[in-house]
Amino acid sequence: MRNTVKFVHNGHIRELENVDPTTTLLNFLRYEDALTGTKEGCAEGDCGACTVVLGDLTEHGIHYQAVNACIQFLPMLDGRELITVEDLKAENGELHPVQQALVTTNATQCGFCTPGFAMSLFAEMHGKNSSELSDINNVLAGNLCRCTGYGPIIEAAKSIAGNAPADKFTARQKNTVELLQSLAKESSLSLDLSGRRYFAPKTMAELSSLLAQHPAAIILAGATDIGLWVTKQFRELETVIYVGQIEALKKICVEKDHLVIGAGVTYTQAWDLLQEHFGDFGELVRRVASTQIRNSGTIGGNIANGSPIGDTPPALIALGATLTLSSKDGSRDILLEDFFIQYGQQDLKAGEFVEKVSVPLLKNDGIFKCYKISKRFDQDISALCGAFHMQMDGTKVLDIRICYGGMAGTPARAFKTEQALIGMEWNLKSVEVAMIAMAADFTPLSDMRASQEYRMMTAQNLLKKFYAETSDPKALTRLVGQGSLSYA
Repeated sequence: MRNTVKFVHNGHIRELENVDPTTTLLNFLRYEDALTGTKEGCAEGDCGACTVVLGDLTEHGIHYQAVNACIQFLPMLDGRELITVEDLKAENGELHPVQQALVTTNATQCGFCTPGFAMSLFAEMHGKNSSELSDINNVLAGNLCRCTGYGPIIEAAKSIAGNAPADKFTARQKNTVELLQSLAKESSLSLDLSGRRYFAPKTMAELSSLLAQHPAAIILAGATDIGLWVTKQFRELETVIYVGQIEALKKICVEKDHLVIGAGVTYTQAWDLLQEHFGDFGELVRRVASTQIRNSGTIGGNIANGSPIGDTPPALIALGATLTLSSKDGSRDILLEDFFIQYGQQDLKAGEFVEKVSVPLLKNDGIFKCYKISKRFDQDISALCGAFHMQMDGTKVLDIRICYGGMAGTPARAFKTEQALIGMEWNLKSVEVAMIAMAADFTPLSDMRASQEYRMMTAQNLLKKFYAETSDPKALTRLVGQGSLSYA
């Protein structure tokens, strides 16, 4: 294994020795490289002031994505290209298109947030490059501006999409591709600084072997959760195993009647297929944090950390997903709902890791809906997340699976509610009976996001909303007019 971090920056390969495994990329840029254009705001991936762009080699060239430098660990740069705001330079006396757009539209005041906006716009320029307002809002939702106002910034984004010269789209330069190709041939990374270790295996066999040697190691994927352990909780992580270099974990595909999602697949990578096959699931993913977080965070990580308010497990459980857990001794499949034992405890043996999740595709008569309730519509943690998967036999409920996040110490099925509905006519009377039964399924907690009473009332009303949306379309209007839907 190799003990130096290598990445591409400014057209050259950088090689770093004696790297602290959990030094954040932001701290490296500001305190080691003196690249202070990248700012620190929240240090938890919320404000976007620290946004940089990372380039990954693909079969089509280089794929650029905006990420939060404040919660990315420096060794995670290994084998990738780094672009910071200092790299958006004028050429032949002309500003970079992103810089020019921000100047022309007067899209900056104090300037603290501007570098982050510039990098988000740069990534979009080299990606979808859409001028649609909904796409621009998605791109900018992870960048907080306190003084300029988003109007001029949105106009800057539109002008970039409409006017950026074709010859400016040259980031996928041949030289950079060749450098990244040379880095791809390097051996796996292994760091040890004063007994604190970091491994980045490239195969599942390597990963299994490392976990057998270090069963207590922290498995790192996107760092959207673990990064905060360091920046907010000031924890020292003794052994970290990064899985972002394992291509086998990044596969997502349809196999027969299942959508199979590798544990290393990011929200961004999964978004389109989830939208295509499960409708509402795509919108749920769109509301997971921000573009920067979705570019880094993984479906497998959201499952493995066992959070009671993780957004994807309720939807996956309602769909009947199974989880594949692997180790040096082999693999085993379990229902995802059985993975969560109690708060802070999952069915994960020493040396095991989450390999993939398999989601049954909807049958022709399958109906699936999911809902996220949060104080802010975008980029907020759920107070409650509900998912419903139902099959009908004429006008009766043949089968239904209901799962909530935020109602218990783990994502949990509403079994008594389900039993109250199965075999019954799908009408408001049956739903109201099931709503009463739900009180026996959960005893919610009160916390800063919601009270016990609010969570129960909201969970019950989400079932009523599901009924309204899947029966008479006019029922939703009637229920809202009657004040019967007080879920948000």
